[in-house]
Amino acid sequence: VFLQPTGYMENSISYSAIEDVQLLSWENAPKYCLQLTIPGGTVLLQAANSYLRDQWFHSLQWKKKIYKYKKVLSNPSRWEVVLKEIRTLVDMALTSPLQDDSIHQAPLEIVSKLLSENNNLTTQDHESIIVAIAPLLENNHPPPDLCEFFCKHCRERPRSMVVIEVFTPVVQRILKHNMDFGKCPRLRLFTQEYILALNELNAGMEVVKKFIQSMHGPTGQCPHPRVLPNLVAVCLAAIYSCYEEFINSRDNSPSLKEIRNGCQQQCDRKPNLPLRLLHTSPDLVSQEATLTESRLKPVIVTSNEIHVEVERNNTANQKMTANVGNDSEPNLIDCLMVSPTCSTMSIELSAQADRILGCYVEILKMLSDYDDWRPALASLLQPIPFPKEALAHEKFTKELKYVIQRFAEDPRQEVHSCLLSVRAGKDGWFQLYSPGGVACDDDGELFASMVHILMGSCYKTKKFLLSLAENKLGPCMLLALRGNQTMVEILCLMLEYNIIDNNDTQLQIISTLESTDVGKRMYEQLCDRQRELKELQRKGGPTRLTLPSKSTDADLARLLSSGSFGNLENLSLAFTNVTSACAEHLIKLPSLKQLNLWSTQFGDAGLRLLSEHLTMLQVLNLCETPVTDAGLLALSSMKSLCSLNMNSTKLSADTYEDLKAKLPNLKEVDVRYTEAW
Repeated sequence: VFLQPTGYMENSISYSAIEDVQLLSWENAPKYCLQLTIPGGTVLLQAANSYLRDQWFHSLQWKKKIYKYKKVLSNPSRWEVVLKEIRTLVDMALTSPLQDDSIHQAPLEIVSKLLSENNNLTTQDHESIIVAIAPLLENNHPPPDLCEFFCKHCRERPRSMVVIEVFTPVVQRILKHNMDFGKCPRLRLFTQEYILALNELNAGMEVVKKFIQSMHGPTGQCPHPRVLPNLVAVCLAAIYSCYEEFINSRDNSPSLKEIRNGCQQQCDRKPNLPLRLLHTSPDLVSQEATLTESRLKPVIVTSNEIHVEVERNNTANQKMTANVGNDSEPNLIDCLMVSPTCSTMSIELSAQADRILGCYVEILKMLSDYDDWRPALASLLQPIPFPKEALAHEKFTKELKYVIQRFAEDPRQEVHSCLLSVRAGKDGWFQLYSPGGVACDDDGELFASMVHILMGSCYKTKKFLLSLAENKLGPCMLLALRGNQTMVEILCLMLEYNIIDNNDTQLQIISTLESTDVGKRMYEQLCDRQRELKELQRKGGPTRLTLPSKSTDADLARLLSSGSFGNLENLSLAFTNVTSACAEHLIKLPSLKQLNLWSTQFGDAGLRLLSEHLTMLQVLNLCETPVTDAGLLALSSMKSLCSLNMNSTKLSADTYEDLKAKLPNLKEVDVRYTEAW
């Protein structure tokens, strides 16, 4: 690096040539000048003011000293001298008045280079150097080579006090301030190794738990927004590493498609890894007519320390054979035989990989216990960011079940809605842990819990019921037969909304309902509601109806049960006390075209239900209601809307633009006193 020539200087001066730097302080000296002593003379540098002169002075001193330390530490002779120089270098960085990231980073990079070029250091030397540079790490991330050195120390000396005393604040800073592990993957690897080192202590996971608690803080809300995504990133990378060897050997092991097709194409694969295909046992074949649980012998694939065993039953084998002609890579869930008679795939990891997996799945479980972290955690895990091998590993899915259960128990829609897939055609946690799913290891208890919470807030109720009827009707009926109240309700809703077209299936559902006391009672209630619905929808009655102010949901229900309202086209509930609960009565009015909900407590949940059933509604007044974007977006399915009043609601500009684009018949819109105004 050179000082650029200015003034009367004809040649630049290298920092290494500067012997001394002084401030001119004698009487009558030129103002704001520095004197540089170089071989053969001196040079004066004049600044515009004293602040700039001082900046130059300290910068030149810093550069001069850094050059000296680079030279000294590049050829170490005695390590006691090197250690002393490192301490002096650190003190210089800490006491420098210069405010710049490089002031602390430059010494760290010098030490990092020193360590990378000298591999014969003792453990004591390692720890002495780490302790010496610890003050610089309080406000700076370690450079990549230093991270590598720290990782090695965590692996080789996990019980060293350096791990607790020096590394803990460094890792805490990384988790609080790191913005992207993709740009600095060694920071993530260091954090990962540090947590594993904590797990090696006597108290094991208790120490890890206390560390997670310290990162969250004592209050109900973690003050550091980057901690959770960084912890999740570390967990995902660690879990991936457990299966990495098998993932890397996919070319040599049965692909998911080959597993589906019964490993018919094994000869097309590279023969490097041992593969043994066992044919169907004749004894089993002869018993298949009478034994429903007869199995084919397993296909075994060994990849070094990872052992994979796939068992296929006869039903699954037929399904695989039916798909042999499909050249596309199969859907993961289909490949793993998501059916009531699913295959089992067990993966056996090495002891080290097993410890890593246990540690980081346990951390995910800890994270799911924090209420404030659960929404973001659910969102991060919604795309199922785990390798296929992990999802096929019984131990992994069994341990992760606790996290999914926590999502299913959370009443907040932003949490439990993440159980569903991120987009159509892609499976989510709901499918994985449903009966027949590869991760399901119970009799449907978690499935029933997920259905219960999703039905309570799912704005696409009919669509959700259709999906259940198409894919999970068998498990629903089985659980209802065993007296599960949630599944009894689901079957009743399928009948009420005419989800099932097939008459035989309807009769089978009715028989299932009548086989238990709870089912019989709820089916009788359904029949009563159907009779009332027929009476309500019978042609006749008023075409316009206005409820008195302060009327409640119960008042509306009582009124609508008193006669026929098949002709009702205009209903005003303005200034009443009705809520979203009245939506279940409103959707039963077949001729309703105009609905006034001005200044009511009608919210998003009710709006979602209306949007699914009252598709012929033309006029809707939501002025001064508590609806938000979450509910208003659902109105995009009401293509007949001509007039929409959203005055004084929580409508955003983006949602307003979206509604205008999706409602072609919309002519009158009131968005005053909203963000879109």
